[in-house]
Amino acid sequence: MNHTSPPKKRDLLSLMDLQTEEFYQLFSRAAALKAALKAGEATHTLKGRTLAMVFEKPSTRTRVSFETGMYQLGGQALFLSSKDIQLGRGEPLSDSARVLSRFVDGIMVRTFAHANLVTMAEYATVPVINGLSDDFHPCQILADLLTYQEHRGSIAGRKVAWVGDGNNVAHSWILAAARLGFHLFVATPADYSPKPSVVEWAQSSCASQPAGEAAGSVVLLRQPKDAVAEADLVVTDSWTSMGQEKEQKRRLRAFANYCVDSKLMQLARPDALFMHCLPAHRGEEVTAEVLDGPQSVVWDEAENRLHIQKAILEWLMG
Repeated sequence: MNHTSPPKKRDLLSLMDLQTEEFYQLFSRAAALKAALKAGEATHTLKGRTLAMVFEKPSTRTRVSFETGMYQLGGQALFLSSKDIQLGRGEPLSDSARVLSRFVDGIMVRTFAHANLVTMAEYATVPVINGLSDDFHPCQILADLLTYQEHRGSIAGRKVAWVGDGNNVAHSWILAAARLGFHLFVATPADYSPKPSVVEWAQSSCASQPAGEAAGSVVLLRQPKDAVAEADLVVTDSWTSMGQEKEQKRRLRAFANYCVDSKLMQLARPDALFMHCLPAHRGEEVTAEVLDGPQSVVWDEAENRLHIQKAILEWLMG
């Protein structure tokens, strides 16, 4: 009689859920899936599998990349807005998680409060993926890291500059620095710093890296020029995210000196790349000259959401 226990369910709620070697496994698999797609080869590793996509926040890249990714892997994806399911009519998250688990093989959630994802993962018996929360955006940073590796090789030991809001994307870059051993310099206005708990986790992890492994670092700054100086990669994001529209005027004033323009990019290394998770507001957080310029890899970055998410789906649901 076989008494082997089924494998333990894995979730991807933040980059803290990945070990260093798992980052590189996902990059390798994403690259293979990308090459297969370009060659016209079918990769139906999730044939017959279904992904439920729960959206409390709308999206272009998240929806299209996950839905297309499931189709290309031979499965299917179900788009569920909060208006379409009982979640929007007061059903507890715990109950929705239990019910969805009986129907589908995985759940992707794009939401506001990160606690919603934690609850969903606690009660779901299938893998739960963070498509974005107010605290973290792991799939985006995995796509960004894959893009950097494609263009410049390993990011370990490199200098990365974050300019702008200490938001969910910045938090995920901070976690990545601890796992992959690069040096992240974060420039934000005083009232828009990253969460101390996220920074403390990353700095503690950097300090405890085993001997012989590349140790990263996270440095908080106020001046964009100090962060960008000699950087290998410059990253920014919109200053006003969904749910913050009432703060827009105040944010525009606070971030007035944080626009990534050609003058700021000239402080970075000559071969530095520029990234933005999109959608971008030309003339606010970045100028059109930079976004559409030769150092920008934002379109490769957007495309790689598809390939890295296919690797994530295989890893969790395959």
